[in-house]
Amino acid sequence: MSAAPQVVPAWWRTFRPAPGAPVRLACLPHAGGSASFYHPLARALAPGIEVLAAQYPGRQDRYREPLVTSLTELARQCFEALRPSIDRPLILFGHSMGALLAYEIALLMQDNGIAPPVRLVVSGRRAPSRYRDDQFHRLPPAGLVAQVRALSGTDASVLSDPETLRLILPAVRGDYRAVETYRHQPGRVVHAPVTVLTGTEDPMVTAEEASVWERHTDGSAEVRSMPGGHFFVADHFDEIAGLLRTIAAP
Repeated sequence: MSAAPQVVPAWWRTFRPAPGAPVRLACLPHAGGSASFYHPLARALAPGIEVLAAQYPGRQDRYREPLVTSLTELARQCFEALRPSIDRPLILFGHSMGALLAYEIALLMQDNGIAPPVRLVVSGRRAPSRYRDDQFHRLPPAGLVAQVRALSGTDASVLSDPETLRLILPAVRGDYRAVETYRHQPGRVVHAPVTVLTGTEDPMVTAEEASVWERHTDGSAEVRSMPGGHFFVADHFDEIAGLLRTIAAP
């Protein structure tokens, strides 16, 4: 008797289906993150905007799948899985690593003759052409945990549980490697306006690094600051939902 075919979990999750929504929002999580990070945003925006959230391999229900440690390859796979859902106006929203993925997906849309996103919304990430010599993916486990703890994006109890750490650290390390080895293609710009969201106390993004996003679009660019550190978005989902409703309004 042959084994049943393995079911591969979906790349994109829809927590609040809204088939009648005129606009879709595709959300890309941070390094080590998962689709569930965007559940509050999906709840806030339904049913006017349908929210799709990416679930990368190597975590949660996809933990048995190999990690993708090249950011451009991860963007390509996210895009290919998203392509069937680009049947209505689309907003791309990414936080931290997800911001770079959203940018790369916008470029892939252009390369494949697909209408550009209504807007590219990026948060918690410096412009693609602004690099730092970060080597967090090379840290020993204790050092990597300390880095994650410093950004305050993961429940402290999770970081204190050895079994949970065994499951999540490979994804965190792999994602950091993807981000830290990424280099953008000089001269490429997205054909969409860009909104940049930053946290006033975010150690990962300076005001200058955020402002350079304007060089990566041939449309308008604006920077909005909100109180908080690297994961300021978690405290401002209602405000961000209001901004996205404005963007999506005809």
